[in-house]
Amino acid sequence: MIARTRKTTSRLGLPPAQGTSEHALEYANLRWLDIVQPGTDQVAVLRERYAFHPLHLEDVLSYLQRPKIDDNPDEGYVFMVVHFPIFDKTNRVSVVSEIDIFAGRDYIITMHDGKLKPLVRLVRTAADEQVRMQLMGRGSGYLLYRIIEALISYCFPMLYRIDQHLDRIESNIFAGSAPRMVEELSFVRRDIIAMRRIIKPNITVVRSLEVRERDFLRLDEEVYFGDLTDGLAKLWDMLEEQKEIIEGLNATLDSLTSHRINQEMKTFTLISVLILPMTLVASILGMNVLIPYSETPWALPVVLLLMLFLGFALFVYFRYKKWV
Repeated sequence: MIARTRKTTSRLGLPPAQGTSEHALEYANLRWLDIVQPGTDQVAVLRERYAFHPLHLEDVLSYLQRPKIDDNPDEGYVFMVVHFPIFDKTNRVSVVSEIDIFAGRDYIITMHDGKLKPLVRLVRTAADEQVRMQLMGRGSGYLLYRIIEALISYCFPMLYRIDQHLDRIESNIFAGSAPRMVEELSFVRRDIIAMRRIIKPNITVVRSLEVRERDFLRLDEEVYFGDLTDGLAKLWDMLEEQKEIIEGLNATLDSLTSHRINQEMKTFTLISVLILPMTLVASILGMNVLIPYSETPWALPVVLLLMLFLGFALFVYFRYKKWV
């Protein structure tokens, strides 16, 4: 029962590349090797010590656009690539973090960039013997289940945060702050789209763990990995609901904006129509022709009263038609 963490000397026997760290945990003939930011040297030693397929090792060093799962029954291991989100506070959007996993009868090897807090926390807490016994005492399949479960559970608070943000946006929209909510709505929509793109491909990978028996994992796949499938399904249902909410809020915001613009245009149109007869009278009186009584002292007051009367008459007419 051993727990080792080394950052200056690699557990594989090589000095790690810059930023690379390695954690080796052992319990009951099961080894969990966690490599953060693996380099070509670490992959080369894995190639020597394990019978991993060369293409799988190449996948470790390259970024894959979509999660995948490959079985190698001849060598008795399964290779998985899964993606999970990390929230970028600067750009206010979830970005993807990749985890590469080799799972065999007596080992689990995880390789990632070290940014996923639940995985880092799980490795750290596994240094305690009691925790290590709970995680690793039931075989590699159960450890694989606990690793993916921790990553899935980590996603729920992120979706709860989106729910709270949507509630605030909804309250502000109906509180009269609709114009200021356009940008906020755009940020949340982008985050939901990013989460959907990250979460959905994992469902197929985890479902493959559930439906196919792998004796070397020593686990009831249907029960444990079925629980993971249910967890991902709940995440996807929440994202579907949030997508519908964001679409509804966007439609509501468009309606409110359109209504506000219509009200403003209605006000501007009313002002223009009321001024129109006054402009007509002023234009006629301003023509360079002789106008009767234009030289009389009461001509200006009469014209002003006429203009005001025409504007007031139009306003009364609009009120009678219930246009204003």
